[in-house]
Amino acid sequence: MFAKGIQLSLKIGPVVPLPAPRVVMDALDSVEVRHSAGQVSAFTLSFKFNSKSELNTLFIIAGAQSVTPATPALRVMLIVTMNGTPQPLFDGVLTKVEVQPGGQGQPGTVTVTGEDLTRVMDTQDWSGLPFPAMPIEARVALLCAKYAAFGVLPVVIPALFPDVPIPVDRIPAQQGTDLAYIRQLAQQLGYVFYIEPGPTPGTNIAYFGPEIKVGIPQPALNIDMDALTNVENLSFSFDPTKGVLPIVYIQNALTRAPIPIPIPNLNPLQPPLGALPTPLSNVTQLKDTARMNPMQAISRGLEEAKRSQDSVSASGSLNVLRYGRPLRARGLVGVRGAGLAYDGLYYVSSVKSTLKRGEFKQEFSLTRNGLISITPRVPV
Repeated sequence: MFAKGIQLSLKIGPVVPLPAPRVVMDALDSVEVRHSAGQVSAFTLSFKFNSKSELNTLFIIAGAQSVTPATPALRVMLIVTMNGTPQPLFDGVLTKVEVQPGGQGQPGTVTVTGEDLTRVMDTQDWSGLPFPAMPIEARVALLCAKYAAFGVLPVVIPALFPDVPIPVDRIPAQQGTDLAYIRQLAQQLGYVFYIEPGPTPGTNIAYFGPEIKVGIPQPALNIDMDALTNVENLSFSFDPTKGVLPIVYIQNALTRAPIPIPIPNLNPLQPPLGALPTPLSNVTQLKDTARMNPMQAISRGLEEAKRSQDSVSASGSLNVLRYGRPLRARGLVGVRGAGLAYDGLYYVSSVKSTLKRGEFKQEFSLTRNGLISITPRVPV
């Protein structure tokens, strides 16, 4: 029991983890979990121990497994139970074990760090593996299916502008590891790829598709609302110079003349969250797209356009017990009490969760593509 009403469970083991021994849970001092859009999720576990503790042997074995290619990766699962409902906080693999011996009567520290399950996909180089007549989404689904033993469930969104290779023309082949190749394909389409835990403990969603900023919002973050306040601090910033209009170039097959095409940020999966959108303050010419086919060039332009619209950002911290549930990254959340310009819905771009004895806190970052909310109310 880390805090009143919150139960933390730790499972460790190769592929199918088992509950950690009592000696490990008793020595667990703190937990830090980081989820961020566009970055690899990671965790850090800190343990207190003495020279005679069984943790010495346990973590020597764990460290050897994490660096030996011949042995399966040591999987680590963190599950938080609030109000009787278990929620997966992290699912990944151990990557490093650091030991700081104690002295002068003080206990030593064992720090265990790890990354999400994308690390498992980045160990074997499969360069040259052919994918004849397979669209990109079929290739991604086939690669993700190899990791079903880790509970990975692929969610693959078909390309908005499909480009199916004809075998007599060309046969795509894998380049690098599974993770490197999937990320390369995602970059071609302006998509994202990540693995997040859930919806139930032991399962993971491997998402390949456009970054989605729609859905059911999480309960609102309330600031300066007396008894309803559920955040410790929250600050905002607005950058009017961030808006960029990308221009892609498509080469005419007959004349070889480049044709410029402006790409506005019109993505139905990333609708405006503010009534006053980010003003366009610059134009970016993507001249390297002239060597691509039209579908690839447009996808490249959409990727650039989506990156330059989030001019409003916010950062803050909260106590999970007061908020009522862990805040999740890569989803929407409402904000109330900040004023007309900054109230409304935001996209949660990153969350850092910290658990210690007696507390569960989170630091978060929010983004939005405009000022003044377009929604009159946000879910409470």
